Amino acid sequence: MADEQHPPQASAPGTQPQENPIPGVKHVIAVSSGKGGVGKSTVTVNMAVALKQEGFSVGVMDADIYGPNIPMMIGVTKEPVKDGEKITPAEGQGVKVISMGFFVPEDTPVVWRGPMVHSAIQQFFRDVVWGELDYLLIDLPPGTGDVPLTLSQLVPLTGAITVTTPQEVALSDVRKGMTMFKKVNVPLLGVVENMSYFVCGHCGERSEIFSYGGGEQAAKKFEIPFLGRIPLDPAIREGGDLGNPIVVKNPESPQTQAFLQIVRTLVSQIEQGEKTESGSGQTLSSMLKKIKDPIQKSS
Repeated sequence: MADEQHPPQASAPGTQPQENPIPGVKHVIAVSSGKGGVGKSTVTVNMAVALKQEGFSVGVMDADIYGPNIPMMIGVTKEPVKDGEKITPAEGQGVKVISMGFFVPEDTPVVWRGPMVHSAIQQFFRDVVWGELDYLLIDLPPGTGDVPLTLSQLVPLTGAITVTTPQEVALSDVRKGMTMFKKVNVPLLGVVENMSYFVCGHCGERSEIFSYGGGEQAAKKFEIPFLGRIPLDPAIREGGDLGNPIVVKNPESPQTQAFLQIVRTLVSQIEQGEKTESGSGQTLSSMLKKIKDPIQKSS
């Protein structure tokens, strides 16, 4: 499918939809980072597979149009298939996947302006047959550009997770990213600190190469949950390079347990939030809609 630098035809970009384009998906979670190089895609892939191992139906949308790495990292075994005007997503590790990487030749750059990126993301929602999913994770490009804004217009997001490394140079951009989500009324679900520390495989000494605790401090500043720490480990990197995520390759490892604990904390938090919303008689989506449309009155 990678013979043209554009996905199948779709409708032009629009504004906030009247209806949810993916009604079968229960929770849509954006995975973001303020800057590149913090391991956001690695965290997305391992979280998705960990959720699958916990018994949930899961999909991943690779919204990093300019650097689509998810297909390689998750180990896709079933390519996407075009069925009329719709696309059946690819699969890897039991997770449904769609990515621009399926539609452009390898090593070919995607040189697009914002409106074309918006259109591609819109297609990934409207033209891909996601079916019934418990969780759809969206791997965002770094920074605060067009894609996060497009997402906030197209679908009701359950919330956003921010991935960071501990050092201040990363945290400065992370804080900007979290502020952006607050401005577009996307709930902040928590912070994951990646590459938090390194344990020597020979002597067992622990080194905090990129400092320590910065992710937790950022979470406290924004009064949101700190979801957990992921160590810097060659096995995690190797899993991404080979399409065999660490949570599959070594399910008993401390690294895998860290990912599992993060998704369990996230799921518990979301389920608790749903119970609270149910008890109040209002859903988060309905409350956010009134924030965006303050003229609307309660019935």
